[in-house]
Parts: sequence; structure tokens; C-alpha cells
Amino acid sequence: MSRPVDQRFSAWRWGAVLAFALFAPVSLPAGGADRRLPDLRRRNAGEPLLSTGSQALQVAPDQLAPALAEVDVDQPLRVMRSWCDHGGEQWLQVEVGEQRGWLAVA
Repeated sequence: MSRPVDQRFSAWRWGAVLAFALFAPVSLPAGGADRRLPDLRRRNAGEPLLSTGSQALQVAPDQLAPALAEVDVDQPLRVMRSWCDHGGEQWLQVEVGEQRGWLAVA
């Protein structure tokens, strides 16, 4: 008579272990229970970058490159890309009005 009771108890025990194995990882920190979406970092394209000083817009990212135009203080710029040369100097390719060129970042 004790045999059928042991089998039912054994079935409940295995069912409990299986249920724990299926549902417990959801609530554990490493189990993927974090349901919030990761924060997205987006650049606000509506706000232009303004030049901080008078600087030459150059043809290439090099101090010896010819100048295209002079960028005045507080002139709106649109950054196209950035580049760092071998000497560690950082450059930005910008669009000023209808012209594109390179500015050295101070």
C-alpha cells in the first residue's frame, strides 16, 4: 500500500522540480527577467552645432591643406564624420551652408 503513495509523491516531487526549473530562472538576476527596453541614445538632428571661433574650413584633414572658406563665430555646422590623424589631432568633416570641409578640433 505504501508503494502507490510513494509513486504519487515522487510524481509531485518531479513536477515541482520541473516547475521550479522552468519558472525560477525568469525571476533570477541572470535569468533574463529584465523586461525593460535598453535606453536608446539618439542624436537630436534638430539642434545644429555652432562654431565657437573663427576658423578655416579646409579641403583635407591636414594643417597644410588649402582653406576653402572662413567659418565665423556662431555659424551653424552639420557634422558629417570625425577623424583622428596619426599625431592624435581630431578633425571633423562639417557642412557649412552648401560647402563641406574639415575643421580641426581644439
